[in-house]
Amino acid sequence: MTELTLVRHGQTAWSKSGQHTSYTDLDLTEMGVEQATFLDARLRREDYQLVLSSPRLRARRTAELAGFGDYEIDDDLVEWNYGDFEGLTSIQIREKVHGWRIWFNGCPNGESADDVRARLTRVVAKVRASGAERAICFAHGHALRVLALCWLDFPIAFGQSFPLEVASVSVMGREKESAAILRWNS
Repeated sequence: MTELTLVRHGQTAWSKSGQHTSYTDLDLTEMGVEQATFLDARLRREDYQLVLSSPRLRARRTAELAGFGDYEIDDDLVEWNYGDFEGLTSIQIREKVHGWRIWFNGCPNGESADDVRARLTRVVAKVRASGAERAICFAHGHALRVLALCWLDFPIAFGQSFPLEVASVSVMGREKESAAILRWNS
């Protein structure tokens, strides 16, 4: 069974401020560059047979600074499309929609939870069919949480319980007969 490493991109101005960022193509902050560069000491390129990245600049730069410049772009790894909520913080969104949670309410003019799950299920299928012993994906907070849920075959609402820090590393794999989280948010 393939082991899948998930890497969230380094800090951007909007991840620092808590703004939802999907299609806005931000670069890393100075701190984000430092975080991504530090990943190079934690991850060894030669350990991975499949390297995938979101097409967004923040994910690609993180991969490159971590020593994985030979990644394959996978459009299915883009962040959840926040639609009308792009650039807003959760507090600002809840001022408009009381009690809003992306896992339950979605985003007007953005993607539905079912759409996000469908495309990240394709990533899981691609990784599992690759024959790679170890694969790695560089992407975004909500997208990687959904990817983990697809790996585990858990309901998407469980994503609220799996926060991911910027520049974090998580590992999915197996525990005996079951898909499992081997490491989270390290």
